Amino acid sequence: MSEQRTRPVVYAVWLIIASVIGWFAAFQLTVEKFVLLENPTDALACDVSPFIQCSKNLGSWQGEIFGFPNPLLGLTGWMAPLVIGVAILAGARFPRWFWAAFGAGITFAFGLVCWLIGQSLYAANLGVLCPWCMVTWAVTIPTFFATMLHLTRNGTFTRNEKTRERADKLMVWVPLATILAYAVIIMMAQLQGLDFLGEMARIIF
Repeated sequence: MSEQRTRPVVYAVWLIIASVIGWFAAFQLTVEKFVLLENPTDALACDVSPFIQCSKNLGSWQGEIFGFPNPLLGLTGWMAPLVIGVAILAGARFPRWFWAAFGAGITFAFGLVCWLIGQSLYAANLGVLCPWCMVTWAVTIPTFFATMLHLTRNGTFTRNEKTRERADKLMVWVPLATILAYAVIIMMAQLQGLDFLGEMARIIF
């Protein structure tokens, strides 16, 4: 049996890295939300251009779909993969039901991110890209891909040995799948008239 299936070190390290990045993005958005509440008419630090900003997102109904600011979900939610990643490195083993619950949580996060991407690009009241939101998208997408494959290879989804072996081999393709997902999002933004590539080049250079 593959070592990565019994003690997935690489996967654990990724969970820790993604959690730290995702939590930091959520923290920055939370701070910006406080600033927006105190000074509703002022531009935020993350408002870098008419097309790349977080004021619109934070001030919209999509920015608090559960009755509170979405960044609070990130502040709490990213703690789960962080703890699990550290626990795996410490040698912890989790039962099948635990992995299933974790997979459900990651799937919910991925679904929410996909919905928010659609809202950012296509909702009439938005039409902007939020910098810190994009950071969250950037780590949620590969975390979802990696988690689904890991739950397949560790026996959570299936006991079929051949399927588990295929999932184990497919883990190396997660970076490529992630890049393709990023490319699709950028293409969608470009087609909507949001010159993401041009805006990023202008900001960087």
